Amino acid sequence: MKVLADKITESVEETVELGETLADVLKGKRGTFVAMYGDLGTGKTAFTRGFCSRLCPGDRVFSPTFAIINEYVSGDIPVYHFDVYRIEDDDDLYSTGFYEYIDREDGIILCEWSENIPYAIPQNRIEVRIEKCDPVNYPDRRRIQINEFN
Repeated sequence: MKVLADKITESVEETVELGETLADVLKGKRGTFVAMYGDLGTGKTAFTRGFCSRLCPGDRVFSPTFAIINEYVSGDIPVYHFDVYRIEDDDDLYSTGFYEYIDREDGIILCEWSENIPYAIPQNRIEVRIEKCDPVNYPDRRRIQINEFN
């Protein structure tokens, strides 16, 4: 494991900026899988919005909770944004086309709620873990850890 970042963000904007920073690091690294972990409302979609703003400028980013996947393709490197919150088993996951996307080498996959599909997460991946630090006193403060596994 290689630590890429361990940051505290104080606002949604800072979370978006950290997503932009990761996108800058991964430019040109097609076939990368980014596994995202975090509870409801921690900022996974805000992080993704920042990430996509660098690779697919102009695309409107929103959580694909009901669609399961959104494709952002306005840039040179497509981003495939999965939200597997509603996935209950491997049959559900298979029916989304998830495994076909993993085999593709043309873009980058961002997968929210990766904790729901531990059996399907590639060994070579980037992990983004987002957690609220002190939701009562600092509602926008997040700890974001980004690690690379090869």
